Amino acid sequence: MPTSAPNSSAERMPLTRALVSVYDKTGLVDLGRALAEAGVDIVSTGSTARVLAEAGIDVVGVEEITGFPECLEGRVKTLHPRIHAGILADRRKPDHVAQLDDLDVAAFDLVVCNLYPFSATLASGADFDACVEQIDIGGPAMVRAAAKNHPSVAVVVDPAGYGEVVEALGHGGFTAAARRELAARAFEHTASYDAAVAAWMREKVGGDPAGSIALRYGENPHQGARIVPDGSGEGIANARCLQGKAMSYNNYTDADAALRAAYDHTDPCVAIVKHANPCGIAVAGDIATAHLGAHACDPVSAYGGVIACNRPVTVELARQIRPIFTEVVVAPSFDEDARRELGHKKNLRLLEVTPPRRGAWEVKHVSGGALEQRRDDVDEPGDTVEGWRLVAGDPADEATLTDLEFAWRCVRAVRSNAVLLAKDGATVGVGMGQVNRVDAAKLAVERANTLGGRSTGDAAANIDSAGGAKAEDVVASAPKERARGSVAASDAFFPFADGLQVLIDAGVKAVVHPGGSIRDEEVIEAARAAGITMYLTGVRHFCH
Repeated sequence: MPTSAPNSSAERMPLTRALVSVYDKTGLVDLGRALAEAGVDIVSTGSTARVLAEAGIDVVGVEEITGFPECLEGRVKTLHPRIHAGILADRRKPDHVAQLDDLDVAAFDLVVCNLYPFSATLASGADFDACVEQIDIGGPAMVRAAAKNHPSVAVVVDPAGYGEVVEALGHGGFTAAARRELAARAFEHTASYDAAVAAWMREKVGGDPAGSIALRYGENPHQGARIVPDGSGEGIANARCLQGKAMSYNNYTDADAALRAAYDHTDPCVAIVKHANPCGIAVAGDIATAHLGAHACDPVSAYGGVIACNRPVTVELARQIRPIFTEVVVAPSFDEDARRELGHKKNLRLLEVTPPRRGAWEVKHVSGGALEQRRDDVDEPGDTVEGWRLVAGDPADEATLTDLEFAWRCVRAVRSNAVLLAKDGATVGVGMGQVNRVDAAKLAVERANTLGGRSTGDAAANIDSAGGAKAEDVVASAPKERARGSVAASDAFFPFADGLQVLIDAGVKAVVHPGGSIRDEEVIEAARAAGITMYLTGVRHFCH
């Protein structure tokens, strides 16, 4: 039978034939009616076909297409060449279209499929065999096939997306961009489903997942732990350890936080992290000078921290690091002389790492499941000064704007609520992890005025003695009033003017924050009254 082919990747694909096979029947009849009224031929399976037929909707059973009955208690229904050839034929390719015609196979333009409720069955307390029966085979195969062939097929895996199907019917089909988006959702759906099955099965059989690396313990000695590299070759989990003792769970989490913080910047950057929070970030013309600036922010907390660089580690930087007790150094590479210099510190871990791609998804496990989100990279229009809105004070000069943008890119890495102070391309005070923004501002000011060194030049002296100096000696010798003349960034809006007032009283000269509070005008008016410059970004960067 003849099969239509799109003329270009941008062309809408008309919906003429759909394969519908769903466990969750929510919205099924309404969708079926919409498809039928639009002249779409519907092929369906088992209970899905029965529900449609009972609603008076014309439907062709899958067994009429395959010439083979559903069998093995429904385990085999759609696993047949007449189904999968119809899904997988790339109709941009004339030989695929010709083969379908030769085989008398009709192509599918739309696959609507949701999967057996494995997680719900597991949560119900069902026994092992019952859970096994809810591991879908044919469904994921159809979904993945349709998603792979998205240039020719649209795939919908959630009843919440049926409205998009109805809308597409009224516009001559889905656009190429829409099919790509649907494919992405489909792959995310099957990946999450397979991850749930794999985690359950691993728990049942015990032991560590294949490819995992057992760690001595987790955050605390009584917690078991392991790391499971994804094989991408990117990120901390896939880093190459050049020297030092085995990494701990906490080393990995701190190293990952430091890596992300360093790669939020394009100039040579060093981030020093302790307990997943930055205790210093700086940029400079070279990586060694950047390290001096980062260390100067808080040399007390830098003791026993993790250092990450977005440039190769040079011998000059290695000599600066050597006298400081450091757990891990993370970098894209290490110069040969730097390796020799740091080789004297046998326990120091050196990680050579390829940074992860921006825009990747990340997973956070919660009780009973997992949360997934796109990683928060500072890549939004509001993350550069061109996208900011001046709401108070005079426009900042070039040097101040540079510091404001630096501070804004740094605050992304700080645990919320976060307020960060910066000056001359380096952080000077970090207020992190507070339950209100007033305390975050107070902490940033307090740390700016009690810790650190005046400049990167003075920081070198701090580094020379930091390895053996007592914390109270470092604090006692530190200069005061670093907050005065600095700039500030807040990861979210100021809900009241009180947090901003803390910064004003400390002598901060310019502030950047997202805005968006119902009291924005109150906060802006406080900035105007104080004569300080304020920009709004329209972008928030919580980090919990």
